[in-house]
Amino acid sequence: MKARFVLEWRKSIITIIMFAGSLLFLLPFFWMFVTSLKVENEVFVYPIHWLPKQWHAVANYKEVWFGKYPFYRYYWNSIKVSVLTTLISCTVSSLAAYGFSKIQFTAGKYLFMIVLATYMIPNYAVIIPEFILYRYIGLFDSHLGLILLGSFSVLGTFMLRQFFMGVHQEFIESAKIDGAGHFRIFYAIGLPMVKPAVATYAILRFGWTWNDYFNPLIFLRSDKLFTIQLGMQKFTSVSGAFYSLIMAAAVSAILPLLIIFVIGQKNVLKGIAVGGIKG
Repeated sequence: MKARFVLEWRKSIITIIMFAGSLLFLLPFFWMFVTSLKVENEVFVYPIHWLPKQWHAVANYKEVWFGKYPFYRYYWNSIKVSVLTTLISCTVSSLAAYGFSKIQFTAGKYLFMIVLATYMIPNYAVIIPEFILYRYIGLFDSHLGLILLGSFSVLGTFMLRQFFMGVHQEFIESAKIDGAGHFRIFYAIGLPMVKPAVATYAILRFGWTWNDYFNPLIFLRSDKLFTIQLGMQKFTSVSGAFYSLIMAAAVSAILPLLIIFVIGQKNVLKGIAVGGIKG
């Protein structure tokens, strides 16, 4: 009884410490959100006003979304690029992962090692050839070119392959006996069993694409095609002295990522649990 009491007491202490740590982690985000609701002359008042004395939320967010550099356009561009990139990347990576894990062919292992070896090549080392190629084939300064850049992921293929390897071969053989081909086995048996892993990768891919600054900077030139990251940089260069507006823009930029994570966190945790059991 005493040992159980000590264990519960330790768990309570650890929970309190972790709760306090989470509050410290969330404090900068809270300050950012509150600052986006303030008038400019209240931003750097000392001592800090954790709640605005004069609310200015409507004017700040109206300026960000419908001002000189309208965020609604950048938002739409980022949503279009991120969603399409995520869908294509998950489809391609899932198919490749299934092929490398469940289809036996002579050069399979060597081909996978070659694909995996390309991950060691830094993105910056291939940016000039990609730039020249895109100019030559007409994909420069287009959303299609930007989508294709992120649609083929070695990391996604490797990650999903590890989960597909956990699908027992007996299921595959039973489906083959019933006359199912590999594509039907993939979407009817394999894909549902690794759904948490695919959802986890989809969230990661969406976040990487949404936060990508380097590729849009290199491959986009038209202002009407700019994504949210380029829009943030352009907005900051003009409104650098107005921190309330910058914080409103930052809150707007991270909001979709928070929504996606809240919606998909159960699948992420389930994917981690499945990976832990598999390991």
